[in-house]
Amino acid sequence: MHSWQLIFYISCGLVFYNYAGYAIIVYLLNKITGSRQPAEEDAAFRPTVAFIVAAYNEQDVIKEKIVNSLEQEYPRDRIEFIFVTDGSSDRTAELITQSPGVRLLHRPERGGKSAALNRAVAETTQDIIIASDANTLLNPDAVKNIVRHYRSEKTGGVAGEKKVLSSTDDAEDVGAGEGLYWKYESALKKLDADFYSVVGAAGELFSLRRTLYEPLPDNVILDDFVLSLKVTQKGYRIRYEPDAYAMELPSFSMKDEQKRKIRIAAGGFQAIGMLTPLFAFWKYPRLTFLYVSHRVLRWTLSPLCLILALVANAFLLTTNRWYIVFFAAQLCFYGLSLLAALSPSIRNGVKPAKLAYYFTFMNVSVILGFFRFLRGRQSATWEKARRSLSPSPGD
Repeated sequence: MHSWQLIFYISCGLVFYNYAGYAIIVYLLNKITGSRQPAEEDAAFRPTVAFIVAAYNEQDVIKEKIVNSLEQEYPRDRIEFIFVTDGSSDRTAELITQSPGVRLLHRPERGGKSAALNRAVAETTQDIIIASDANTLLNPDAVKNIVRHYRSEKTGGVAGEKKVLSSTDDAEDVGAGEGLYWKYESALKKLDADFYSVVGAAGELFSLRRTLYEPLPDNVILDDFVLSLKVTQKGYRIRYEPDAYAMELPSFSMKDEQKRKIRIAAGGFQAIGMLTPLFAFWKYPRLTFLYVSHRVLRWTLSPLCLILALVANAFLLTTNRWYIVFFAAQLCFYGLSLLAALSPSIRNGVKPAKLAYYFTFMNVSVILGFFRFLRGRQSATWEKARRSLSPSPGD
């Protein structure tokens, strides 16, 4: 086989495997072996909970977050609410002190989210840690639905669901793409959890046993991802609970969303370096399979393979008419993505254009994140992301 043919087929195969192939394999294996049954409610099982929110300059949303948190359907004497506002220079800390039932931890120094979580966990003795972002709202049964999984001694953590709300302002096209992506990710999380374990929880809502919490260096970017996978290294599983969900508005603009995606990608490369034991497939056969297939390929080979597939296809145009068809299909895909980037009306009104655009946008962000990681320019201190306004009722 010609070398360019080999590059073309390997590249296309890896991209397909990463985004769909591995999921098909896991789905079939789950059908053969049987999926796990959802955890059942047990009114007598009520471990103590530390509900932790790390907030930086969130004065516009912090009171709503506190009210929403205190509305959780969980015995008040079994849950402690801790808000950490290190480095906040607005009225966030002041507003928290005005709210009874909430414990404030504040330092003027800004250390980043990992440092904030480390400090909060060190200040509590509760059984279960539940962390949630300040700019998200939870359903009232979120804590209860998360906690029920801990009846199993094999459960080390629980990943909640993220829902991206629609908005009534100009950011709605951002939310459409982001919402589609998270629906896809949620489907993969369910497959992963049924097969063995979720591979990386999202910071909007995740939970761990306090005894399994491993303090992270302050420079860690994706604290939620690293923390949850450190738990799986200890032989525990991360469960998925779709009925515990965090609702979040989309980024204000595609520029804001790209900043967020680049930061996540840079953090992903950092995390891969920190989680090298997970490549020991002889020790973690199922976990390694999921980790590499779902996460590592997404951040490493898949974006490169998209470029190689296009380049290799160009060199094969004269060898077979089918390569002309494949090349034309790739050009149409990226052309549609470019049109969507240039025209919001196309991006909002034509679903194939929306999908092509967001897929390309994500992979370009990964490449940019890789170079930012190489330059060491991604700070671990979180930057307050601008979010759109006015969520649509009922979403």
